[in-house]
Amino acid sequence: MGITGDFVLIVVAGFLGGLVARALGLPLLVGYVAAGVAVGPHTAGPTVTQVHDIEVLAEIGVALLLFALGLEVSIRDLRVVGRVALVGAPLQIVLTAALGAGLVTLVGVPGREAAWFGAMAAMSSSMVVLKTLAATGTTSTLASRVMIGVLVVQDLAVVPMMILLPQLGGGSGEPGGLAGAAGLAVVFLGGMVIVGTRWLPVVLRRVAGWQSRELFLVAVVAAGVGIGAIAWSLGLSFAVGAFVAGVVLSESELRHQALSDVEPLRDIFGLLFFVSVGMLFDPGYVLEHVAAVTTVVMALVFGKAVICGGIARLFGYRNMAPWIVGLGLAQIGEFSFVLARAGLAGGYLSSETYDLALSSTVLSMAISPLVFPGLLPAARAIKDRLRPAPPATDRPIERDDLENHVVVAGYGRTGRAVVDALQTVGLPYLVVDQHRESLQALLDEDVPAIWGDITSDTIQRAAGIDRARMLVMTVPDWSAVRLGIERARQRHPRLFVVARAGTLERVETLRQLGIEAVVQPEFEGGVAMVRRALGACDRPAAEIDRVAGALRARLYAPDVPSA
Repeated sequence: MGITGDFVLIVVAGFLGGLVARALGLPLLVGYVAAGVAVGPHTAGPTVTQVHDIEVLAEIGVALLLFALGLEVSIRDLRVVGRVALVGAPLQIVLTAALGAGLVTLVGVPGREAAWFGAMAAMSSSMVVLKTLAATGTTSTLASRVMIGVLVVQDLAVVPMMILLPQLGGGSGEPGGLAGAAGLAVVFLGGMVIVGTRWLPVVLRRVAGWQSRELFLVAVVAAGVGIGAIAWSLGLSFAVGAFVAGVVLSESELRHQALSDVEPLRDIFGLLFFVSVGMLFDPGYVLEHVAAVTTVVMALVFGKAVICGGIARLFGYRNMAPWIVGLGLAQIGEFSFVLARAGLAGGYLSSETYDLALSSTVLSMAISPLVFPGLLPAARAIKDRLRPAPPATDRPIERDDLENHVVVAGYGRTGRAVVDALQTVGLPYLVVDQHRESLQALLDEDVPAIWGDITSDTIQRAAGIDRARMLVMTVPDWSAVRLGIERARQRHPRLFVVARAGTLERVETLRQLGIEAVVQPEFEGGVAMVRRALGACDRPAAEIDRVAGALRARLYAPDVPSA
């Protein structure tokens, strides 16, 4: 079946590998890499035949991975931990790269290849750290914010590494070659900042205005791969171009929905990438070099933890926070795979060094989730002491600082009434709405808002559902109401939810989901008419309240308070 059979084999193997990784509590990508080893040429059993074609698809996976990363990167993320991220993270990269290069030099890796290995070792895993933070509900602790800030800078550093490392590793590392590569990169980035920030968001806003989610997804992917192709035509990396496209869109109000739409594609093509990484891995290398691999991994994890924790301490963080930061960032990240593949494909890394790098990365990522979760609850315990309370304010706080807020899903007539009430009483809130016209009106009024689908995990993460005090679901789409509530409860099991039931039958469904407050608009309209009618008949207010309460209890059930 050619490439079709290989694709089926990879997806099935990746699924099985992911199941095993999930069962063992490891990151899914570890399972994907293991699946690649199983279907690769170095092991017995079913084997991928069209390796080159799979590698081409894997390159698309790298581009989409970096494009999605660019969408997630925001300079605003660095404000909370600005100094340690902007100054400490580059220092950490340099020190860890030197440590990694020195370690592998001791086991016989040549100097230039050691430099590549050191660059890979400097990266930490955004995927492992962020998923662990989300799973433990500790994304708002001080140590977690420091880690996120450092990860952003590390991920940004991948771009210059992918540009400069080939110059250093290919025998053409003269100053002129480096200057030419850097100059070309500056020209490309400058052009993207000028052209991309002005034209690209305008085009995507027009497409979004047509209310076709499918067309918007196509437009987003076309922007990412199109800019990647422009970068490739200029002699830069296709993946770097896609990353820049994501960064261009990251400051736009379109970023969250764009990321939400592109994530499924990224995950599928990312699966191909990680499996293709494993296909090039030779298990025999680990068996023959157990001592060297074990020494490098343990020394690197320990040394990186000390470096990261020491830098956090140097920048004024106290108590347990520096060591939580250190152990949290001690693993080698997924973008080391990107650098390793680029080095191997370009002839800058030997297969032996590649195997050492891949072994170290996979093992360190497997160790990290076993150690990291036990440390995170301690960060929550010291959070209040290390972070001062935010100053009081009579206006809606900015979305980056939202905590203990109300998320209002939908900005129709009901949503506007809820927002007006929240503004009146001074409660912090954030609006999530899919309609561009509604969002523009909110942004014009300087109201905190996100454009996107409340059922999306990405949108809920951006809205800070895990830190919210309440979710008010005013959207009329029943499937969106139910799915949005289920996913919100997965992120925040104790979240208070006020939900809209379009029909009387759906009240019971929401009641079974454990919703604290249910509103059925037509029924509530009838109750309001009853109250007006009884008032016009000069009935006492207490009697009117009793009748209205009995009507609501009959529908909503006594154990579920009505709104």
